[in-house]
Amino acid sequence: MARKIPAGLLAAMAAGLAAVLLAGTYGPIRPFVQTVKLQAASMAALTDDKREDKLLSWIQSEAPKRSQQPINAVIDRVWKAIPGYDGRVVDVRATYLKAKLIGSSPNSGDGFPWVYRTVTPEVSLQDLPVNPIYRGNAAKPAVGLMINVAWGDEYLPGILRILKEEGVHATFFFDGTWLSKNMDTAGAIIRQGHEASNHAYSHPDMSKMGAARQRREIGRTEQLLKKLGINNVWFAPPSGYFNDQTIKVASEYGLRTVLWTLDTIDWKKPDPGSVVAKVKGKVEPGTLILMHPTSTTAGALKGMIRAIKAKGYVPGTVSQTLSTERLEDRL
Repeated sequence: MARKIPAGLLAAMAAGLAAVLLAGTYGPIRPFVQTVKLQAASMAALTDDKREDKLLSWIQSEAPKRSQQPINAVIDRVWKAIPGYDGRVVDVRATYLKAKLIGSSPNSGDGFPWVYRTVTPEVSLQDLPVNPIYRGNAAKPAVGLMINVAWGDEYLPGILRILKEEGVHATFFFDGTWLSKNMDTAGAIIRQGHEASNHAYSHPDMSKMGAARQRREIGRTEQLLKKLGINNVWFAPPSGYFNDQTIKVASEYGLRTVLWTLDTIDWKKPDPGSVVAKVKGKVEPGTLILMHPTSTTAGALKGMIRAIKAKGYVPGTVSQTLSTERLEDRL
């Protein structure tokens, strides 16, 4: 006569079999106790799903309202190449689990713990024909600070101090002739977290040069940047002078030609207050602001940065402004 298996032993055998079956889902076989705990947690979660179906339904109904479609990069008739901007969709399951964990409800208002997944654009700058870039995407509340450096060493310490005090990084476009004589200064700027990019070698009018000379101008400065450990992606033509050939030559070095949206014209030494007022009145999302290390910029920079922040925009480097990355924590 067959012996009857005790109920407790039968349950333990079943749990052990479940542990083996779960191994394919949860990785290598875990200790028996850990697996049983995992099963218990799964059952509790299932029970919670049934009990809290109203919360889940509410999240599902709200999710489409909070999702945003990505924006593709385009060639604009006026602004030329404009970068795209990442979209977002609500991760319903992650949001539900987080809300349950911290006890949030639909009545939590702005404090409800929404969890999002990023959706990248189908078309990026890299997918477009090479074109100059004058601005970032208008949907991204970012503003790029461009500082072209070919002179004005005496004002750099003050400018760097203000950037540090305000917690902001900028993109410094170095003229190669200046850079060759100031590698230590450039290195210090880079170590402070600022972006370093190419401003040709001898501050020439690129539009009046043949391809070979343009390659020398861009290439020599690229070599200096590489000595500083920089993997550069931008080229700013001196004085904004360029032609179609310039754009193509820059692209041979993996560089995109970038200009500006708003010029401070600080080299004419206007009153710093007038520059702050100009920025305050004209800055928009995606604006690239051109500056130089002048007395005007040294006097206006703090006011400019605060005016940008007051409008809810994030001042930063060219790369930060032209990337597709969202700025959710600042919105």
